[in-house]
Amino acid sequence: MSERLCPRDEAEVVEAVRWAVSNERTLDVAGTGSKAALGRHIQTDLTLDLAALAGVTLYEPEELVLSAKAGTPVAEIEALIAASNQMMAFEPMDFGPLLGVAPGGGTLGGLMATNLAGPRRPSAGAARDHALGVRAVSGRGEAFKAGGRVVKNVTGYDLPRGLAGSYGTLAAFTELTIKVLPRPETVETLLVLGLDDASAAGAMSAAVGSYYDVSGAAHVPADIAARIPAVAGAGRAVTALRLEGVKPSIVHRRGKLEEILRARGALSFLGEADSLAFWQAVRDVAPFALPEGGSVDTARAVWRVSAAPMAGAQIGAALREAGAASFYDWAGGLVWSEMADGEPHTALVREAVARAGGGHATLIRAAAPVRAAEEVFQPLDAITGGLIRRMKSGFDPGRVLSPGRMYAGV
Repeated sequence: MSERLCPRDEAEVVEAVRWAVSNERTLDVAGTGSKAALGRHIQTDLTLDLAALAGVTLYEPEELVLSAKAGTPVAEIEALIAASNQMMAFEPMDFGPLLGVAPGGGTLGGLMATNLAGPRRPSAGAARDHALGVRAVSGRGEAFKAGGRVVKNVTGYDLPRGLAGSYGTLAAFTELTIKVLPRPETVETLLVLGLDDASAAGAMSAAVGSYYDVSGAAHVPADIAARIPAVAGAGRAVTALRLEGVKPSIVHRRGKLEEILRARGALSFLGEADSLAFWQAVRDVAPFALPEGGSVDTARAVWRVSAAPMAGAQIGAALREAGAASFYDWAGGLVWSEMADGEPHTALVREAVARAGGGHATLIRAAAPVRAAEEVFQPLDAITGGLIRRMKSGFDPGRVLSPGRMYAGV
């Protein structure tokens, strides 16, 4: 384990990075470490630990805006805004149980660095779409800020979005401003039971393409549904369609969807408590979570594949050749697959994605030696690769910040 630099404010972050630059040392940018097993496995000289940069610095519920230091726990932010009946609409997932660490440990900086989003992603966008402003320190040791604290923001380049999903390879976040939104009054989930993967894709397409404002669409085959308490009693595959809002509206929309879907399979529904539990399980990939004390290095490999919604079932069928178990979010456009062993079967995954018309496959969980040897993220085409390398050279010419975390040499 590398030594840690633990700055207490932005000025000390600047000092730490400048020291690393002048001494030609590399830094792994981290918060609480809940996502340390994401991305390529790298070895750096030191860890830049930003956990001490914590605390909400601005919250204006009436303006739907919140600012907080990068090390602020996401759980703390969610509790604060829930008291005002608000939420982060993009539903950031909690990677903790999937990666063998305690739940609730993620930070705002880590959330934005990985650009997380849950089941509401197709309608609400990802984390980057809710970023309004950022303060950060580049790999040059220069503090900078971009964006602002208002929802309508046209201040300069859209760096808050551009830096989201960069895994700490371009800059170390010190403070972030995000948009929050009102929470729905209640939620229910319409279930279509017993569909195979391809039939479920058709049902989800019909539902999300309707006028009835479906905010989540997922399909869970029977063997995986048995691992989710909220639907384990169904005893068969579950295709779930979430409806949010005021109760009379939900009742009306559910009735209309039942008319559309009744011919496709048996129907059921979940009330509010079971709906919340079910969608949290889908969001956090709970069926593939490690047992308490489990180790990523001995776990089955897990892939996250995004593709066209109607292509998801084709990808899932191809991955079954390697014994993979899969379920589907984003109306079939997000495939979560757990391989039968610790081998990632990368060639099979890449070929399945290509045959399905393209997409992006990310190796989310695998042993450290595997993540060091494999292309964890979707391989870059020449144009995108050139752009990313130019961004790295602009923000971090000395390759100081988390070098190689996303792509070798970057």
